[in-house]
Amino acid sequence: MRDIAVTLIVVGFIPFILKYPWIGVLVFAWLSLFNPYGFAWGFAQEIPFVMIVAVTTLVGMLFHWKEVRLPINSITILLMLLPFWMTVTLLFALEPSAAYEKWTLVMKAFFFTLVAASLLHSRKQLEALLWVIVLSVGFYGIKGGIFTFIVGGEYRVYGPPGNYISDNNGISVALIMTIPLMLFLSSTVYSKWIKWGMYAAMILSGMAVLGSHSRGALVAILAMLLFLWWNSRRKFVFGIILVALVPIAIGFMPEKWMGRMQTIETYEADQSAMGRVRTWETLFNLANDRPLVGGGFEPYTPRTFEKYGPGPGTVHSAHSIYFQMLCEPGYVGLGLFLALLIACWRLSGRLVRASRDRPDLLWADNLARATQVSLVGFAVGGTFVNIAYWELPYYEMIILMAAHRLASGVAPELGQGSVEPRALEASR
Repeated sequence: MRDIAVTLIVVGFIPFILKYPWIGVLVFAWLSLFNPYGFAWGFAQEIPFVMIVAVTTLVGMLFHWKEVRLPINSITILLMLLPFWMTVTLLFALEPSAAYEKWTLVMKAFFFTLVAASLLHSRKQLEALLWVIVLSVGFYGIKGGIFTFIVGGEYRVYGPPGNYISDNNGISVALIMTIPLMLFLSSTVYSKWIKWGMYAAMILSGMAVLGSHSRGALVAILAMLLFLWWNSRRKFVFGIILVALVPIAIGFMPEKWMGRMQTIETYEADQSAMGRVRTWETLFNLANDRPLVGGGFEPYTPRTFEKYGPGPGTVHSAHSIYFQMLCEPGYVGLGLFLALLIACWRLSGRLVRASRDRPDLLWADNLARATQVSLVGFAVGGTFVNIAYWELPYYEMIILMAAHRLASGVAPELGQGSVEPRALEASR
């Protein structure tokens, strides 16, 4: 039944995608973030739904080419340069077969990010994508939060299998990034039931983050809450809520959770933490030996660790978005990645300024602030997890670009998502 349900959902959307190609972006995002394959145990696992949706969307774009507008600005240029450089490094990869397999997955994600930038132009479309993101990732937050309550935090929360966020560290950062988006969407609805439902989802997702037993997630969620408080218009009220709720949530967790979190202060004595430090040293040595092209995708092999490692040890993945980008596409790739994050942060600041003292653009101001908080979670939590290629932060960049165009009056909403042919330079 699950296989039939997934198949019917995807096939049922095909006519709508052909008529409204931007809906293809929503379905693609749902497939990549929610990963419905994990709920299908039979024939649906063998059907290339992602390719079907992608091809259908491209065909729809041909039929409605007037609605396709790719803004050329610093972010879209970097979104093209980064995968281009990754393709260059593929030619010099230490593990060609594994690198090529990973390259195909990463290129699909970057390509469809640009497709999304070409199709999403109206507020309705942006909020629709945000709902897909929140419902897709938030499902695992609600599920994980309930699980944490039931088992008293004794067992870890994990994400969807076969995904960038499948392990406990990945799902924790994913939920940290999603909670601010939940808060934003709660401000866009009028139904009190939906509002309270979003608040409940935020609380459960927060509990799921704690239930992941991820030490990096604890650091990230504290950084996110601090930044959220700093950006709050009602700092006193928000501070009182935090002071009341945070100790209750942490106090709910068992002793072994407290013991694991306390190892943050004594990481030198923790074998797992020191394993990451040795891995980072290994990857740093690799990057210094091959500064331009790095080791290519998936260089995490015994041969690499034997050559560049500081000493005997087990093979680990990068466990960090920064070391992942450093060792795979080299210093050039890391530079492009950091430039992309900085450009996105600056754009969110410009969106806040563009919507200042504009009641009609309060939604844009809230969106920019929510995205900033989400990016803080990504930047801090990503220090300890491999999600540099995960789609959510790149979707947020596209949403920010379109919101800034709307706030600046360059892309007024014209019915079916059509926009004026002019493009706003995001570097202004």
